[in-house]
Amino acid sequence: MKRGSTLFLRLAVILIGIPILALCIFVVPEIGKLAARLVPDFAFMEFLVLLVMYGAALPFYFALYQAFILLGLIDKNTAFSANSVTALKKIKSCAAAITLLYVAGSPLFYLMADRDDAPGILAICFFIIFASAVITVFAAVLERLLQEAIEMKNENDLTV
Repeated sequence: MKRGSTLFLRLAVILIGIPILALCIFVVPEIGKLAARLVPDFAFMEFLVLLVMYGAALPFYFALYQAFILLGLIDKNTAFSANSVTALKKIKSCAAAITLLYVAGSPLFYLMADRDDAPGILAICFFIIFASAVITVFAAVLERLLQEAIEMKNENDLTV
């Protein structure tokens, strides 16, 4: 496979990562400050909101890195290898971690939405939970299919 065949996907991964980085730099601190203003009786509100959001950014970027690794394996014609399965396992784990972080942080976002009378905060939180849960399931299915394909390939290599 030609190296440029995954160029579009690499570009897409980069274009997904840049806006999230901008959000982490410019918007997340403001959300933390807003949380502290909305719920002043809960002293650690800003810290907890920042912990959830920045905590979710770490597995997000690790999953993007694993996607780059997976695309590199595809370029090298080694997509049906144990390294691909490992990358998919790590992507699945990262998506599950994001889901769990936002599920754990949803009471915080509920408090913010309740005090600000802004249900959009909860809608965004639930969208992130749903999207990362879908990615977790999708990566698990791909991981299993790839593992079975590798086993079939190994069986065929032994019989020929």
